[in-house]
Amino acid sequence: MRSETEMMELILEGARQDQRVLAAYLKGSRTNPNVPKDPYRDFDVMYVVTETESFRRDTRWLDRFGTILLKQEQGDELGFGERFGLRDCFDQLYSWLLIFGDGNRIDIGVETVEHMERGATRNKLFLPLLDKVGCLPKLPPPSDEDFHVKVPAEKRYLGCCNGFFWSLCDVIKGCMREELPYAMSVYHTQARPMVEQMLEWYVGCETGFSLSCGKEHRFFQQYLPEELYEAFTHTYAAGSFQVLEDSIHSARQLFRKTALLVAERLSFSYPDGVEEGFLRYQQLMADIAETEKK
Repeated sequence: MRSETEMMELILEGARQDQRVLAAYLKGSRTNPNVPKDPYRDFDVMYVVTETESFRRDTRWLDRFGTILLKQEQGDELGFGERFGLRDCFDQLYSWLLIFGDGNRIDIGVETVEHMERGATRNKLFLPLLDKVGCLPKLPPPSDEDFHVKVPAEKRYLGCCNGFFWSLCDVIKGCMREELPYAMSVYHTQARPMVEQMLEWYVGCETGFSLSCGKEHRFFQQYLPEELYEAFTHTYAAGSFQVLEDSIHSARQLFRKTALLVAERLSFSYPDGVEEGFLRYQQLMADIAETEKK
């Protein structure tokens, strides 16, 4: 694998030699002082350019970075552009995600000066690399402050509690019907994210809302007490109804415990009635299923 120095030199040299490139800056994990340094970090690069069309029309300029194993670009169907709502601004911003033959990855984009100045897709993880025309903003050193856990309003806290138990009702319904794909999908896309949100707020309470849990909560193991982290791992469900039911039980216990701790720290009221409503529904479904067997 090529070193960080080698990769950065390729990135800078490409910017220096290309007259269409006015400036370059680095963003993402390599600018974050709180992220451990390891060889798996991407190089998140943005070139500020005179226009984007020529870069999109002829992508041979990407070959200077090495042999590309896999590529995804902003305009791909079901790709990152679609996920993040970036399918209608190609004349202002366009990006490519590239994995190379040595394992390095560069996520590189081109944006116009006008788009860069608006800062719509920029955060405080911003490190200038090159500025040929003096167009880059003068910003403080890179910080992950934009990604710190935010103090929730009580209304949002209550919404999380409601969302968790409401989603579990649909999971239970899927289990009763023996529709594993439906039950699993709702559990993982609707119920578990509420558990993760509550754990985020717990971490925030314990740390004065002064840090980030990382992308996809990658730092939960680092910031959660061992007991809570182990309980969290038990909320992952494998491909059977029995394991799913065990995971639901673990998720409910963990959610309640964490939500009560957050409520205490933020002087909120835990909605016992919502949990009681779910438990009554769960028992009703079990009773109906038992009757159907007779």
